[in-house]
Amino acid sequence: MTLNEMRAGQSGIIQEVGADGAIRQRLLELGVLPGTRVELRMCAPLGDPLIVSLRGYELSIRRKDARRITVRRERSHEK
Repeated sequence: MTLNEMRAGQSGIIQEVGADGAIRQRLLELGVLPGTRVELRMCAPLGDPLIVSLRGYELSIRRKDARRITVRRERSHEK
């Protein structure tokens, strides 16, 4: 799934950053790296941007960029 498809409160592990050029480089510089745990905190009222939590900070990211980030959802530990 992509980061864009997650719901608020869901978390996962980044698998791939599929953006190109300057956007990809900027995401990598901000710590959006494969193997990093990411949690979707919230969506803005009109759906853009998304607020994600990773590496101890929150990042605002445009939905169109979030579509390029592949995430493997973590399994819930709830019973």
